[in-house]
Amino acid sequence: MSNFAERIKPHAVITPYPLQGHINPLLKLAKLLHLRGFHITFVNTEYNHKRLLKSRGPKAFDGFTDFTFETIPDGLTPIEGDGDVSQDIISLSDSIRKNFYHPFCELLARLKDSSNDGHIPPVSCLVSDIGLTFTIQAAEEHGLPSVLFSSASACSLLSALHFRTLIDKGVIPLKDESYLTNGYLDTKVDWIPGLGNFRLKDLPDFIRTTDPNDIMIKFIIEAADRVHEANSIVFNTSDELENDVINALSIKIPSIYAIGPLTSFLNQSPQNNLASIGSNLWKEDMKCLEWLESKEQGSVVYVNFGSITVMTPDQLLEFAWGLANSKKPFLWIIRPDLVIGGSVILSSDFVNETSDRGVIASWCPQEKVLNHPSVGGFLTHCGWNSTMESICAGVPMLCWPFFAEQPTNCRYICNEWEIGAEIDTNVKREEVEKLINELMVGDKGKKMRQKAMELKKKAEEDTRPGGCSYVNLEKVIKEVLLKQN
Repeated sequence: MSNFAERIKPHAVITPYPLQGHINPLLKLAKLLHLRGFHITFVNTEYNHKRLLKSRGPKAFDGFTDFTFETIPDGLTPIEGDGDVSQDIISLSDSIRKNFYHPFCELLARLKDSSNDGHIPPVSCLVSDIGLTFTIQAAEEHGLPSVLFSSASACSLLSALHFRTLIDKGVIPLKDESYLTNGYLDTKVDWIPGLGNFRLKDLPDFIRTTDPNDIMIKFIIEAADRVHEANSIVFNTSDELENDVINALSIKIPSIYAIGPLTSFLNQSPQNNLASIGSNLWKEDMKCLEWLESKEQGSVVYVNFGSITVMTPDQLLEFAWGLANSKKPFLWIIRPDLVIGGSVILSSDFVNETSDRGVIASWCPQEKVLNHPSVGGFLTHCGWNSTMESICAGVPMLCWPFFAEQPTNCRYICNEWEIGAEIDTNVKREEVEKLINELMVGDKGKKMRQKAMELKKKAEEDTRPGGCSYVNLEKVIKEVLLKQN
């Protein structure tokens, strides 16, 4: 480095849980910290970094001296073929528990050697996904402040903090598979402060297990038990969106900060040379943006079930014909691995029916799509990133939650914020057609759109200088990340 000022920059090591939906928001936070003077080391797994270079180009991250990427192994058996698919979350979570700590500590040692040589500033803080609680121990051993970042809602953490109680009360595991369909999941959960009128089915779906030794339940309980040890926890949410939950969490964990939605935050921040750094693990199809230009304002249904959702061929068929029969223009993102056990096959009848008004792509720049004037509704799996991005674009949603905290997010979208409607798990084309028409041209859709625009404006206010989320980020930086141990 050329001068002393560069060498004494604060240096944040930022580590996401190794899945697309966790990488995206932490990269946004990394950019915000970089804008505030931090040197950034962003840590991906070797598998995901290879995918990033494949989708972005082999030289995509060259030339950035103060925003660098490092890798650690994930401890999993390599995937056969070109490896352009999301890894299994259960295997990943188990490997994180067993295999990530030592490679991460070795990386910190390499970074220390590099700082001793004067190539980079010394590491001054760790910012890690809330599922990577091993980084708390690493931070303690190196005398560094540590922040855990939740890429999911605050409500999902509040739920996770009560998983052990659910077991103690005998609520989970379920007695047998019949409990998934016999009405048991409609049982009210009225003993968790901050969750009003919640049912079991509104909690993260990891509770829907019959296995007393379920790996994900163990992973979540272990992580929940350790979150108190971090110096603070940061959420990609706002006090406006999850006020009751934030208040309830603040009693359990005093040092929590809502600094979102990060999409709105970054949209309103000055763009520096990092604008070109993206995090999509699939190559984006930019042609769909050109197609959107040809469509009327608010006329297009955007369909994307995220990076992990899978469905049966029959479910795909029901969605396809629901879209076709609605007669509305649509942009549908279909990943190569969207359908369980095989490739995606859509009939020639469907293609002929929709060729003049439908486009199918394998991946896209979602935020640009959602903010395009022609997009009027979003058919989504309710991942938290998609939820926040839709709110920041003022676009109402149709919800088909798949797993994890998505049922919880769906509850908020449809019941608390009233900016969406839910599609039954057992999806039928008639229902899809009806809800699309209701969303795009019906009175309910107009009300949802109005409420979505109100939330968009509120998100912009929260993330401007003086707004709640803006002030909270400044506090995290000054009171935690820059605090000397």
